[in-house]
Amino acid sequence: MTASLTPQFLIGLIAVALLFDFLNGLHDAANSIATIVSTRVLKPQYAVLWAAFFNFIAFLFFGLHVAETLGTGIIDPGIVDPHVIFAALMGAISWNLITWWAGIPSSSSHALIGGLVGAGFAKAGIAAMEWSGLTKAIVAIFLSPMVGFVLALILMVVVAWCSARSTPFMVDSAFRILQFGSASLYSLGHGGNDAQKTMGIIAILLFSQGYGGDHFHVPLWVVLACQTAMALGTLMGGWRIVRTMGSRITHLNPMQGFCAETGGALTLFAATALGVPVSTTHTITGAIVGVGSARRLSAVRWNIASSIVVAWIITIPAAATVAALVYWLVPIFH
Repeated sequence: MTASLTPQFLIGLIAVALLFDFLNGLHDAANSIATIVSTRVLKPQYAVLWAAFFNFIAFLFFGLHVAETLGTGIIDPGIVDPHVIFAALMGAISWNLITWWAGIPSSSSHALIGGLVGAGFAKAGIAAMEWSGLTKAIVAIFLSPMVGFVLALILMVVVAWCSARSTPFMVDSAFRILQFGSASLYSLGHGGNDAQKTMGIIAILLFSQGYGGDHFHVPLWVVLACQTAMALGTLMGGWRIVRTMGSRITHLNPMQGFCAETGGALTLFAATALGVPVSTTHTITGAIVGVGSARRLSAVRWNIASSIVVAWIITIPAAATVAALVYWLVPIFH
């Protein structure tokens, strides 16, 4: 592979990738703060600061397995060029902006995977797909919210049983404190999984242009730039989606917020350790539905949950379609 982009174009494309990462943080801020805001443990302005800090330091706790999956495991690295990366990012960014404006908690991860699939297909057809990595990502799309649901439901049952002899005031006070810890863990999981996706995109771009040496790797400056972009996006918040996640699906109290965040965090930790890019949005959605269902099924507003599932299903094909159209119609790098 030899370099074919001017430094100015390369920097511009990296900036577009960091813009996606920023929008990812903006779009997914609700994932990290919705429960702690809706339970009124923290005011929104303090919650985003809390989440942004733990989003940023996540790279200290996790390896870069997710970045490797996104960089080399979704489409064939041999067909990756600046035009493919640009189209993939445009597909993902466009869908993120549409769903953010509509207040729909769709998945930035799904959007980026869809963008890569669409751009790769537009260039090389079905042969561009890396089926082992793509299959793993698609399976995780369905498993992560289910795992979040089950873990949060089990936690809710166990915690409720352990708290049965305590007064409501004592339970509420204890879990208001504990929710600081669970929110921190969830923000760590979010930063550890989601920021790595953009790291993988930038790293494979550098590698395709001959700047990454003989082997694919993620430079430290890419890690720091991506974590910073995501943290800044989180600071900007995503208030439309906070309302959907924090109160429209089900009403949460501090104990339920703790169980949802902890269940979601455990799911993200496991996925990140395995190098699986999962949807942090749908993981926490599954966890919130789980704690609501533990109380009673009617406590969950299933019409809201079903609209999230619809967004969950159409995100990859929608982002892929936009990415393919961008590849065909915007020959900026040809």
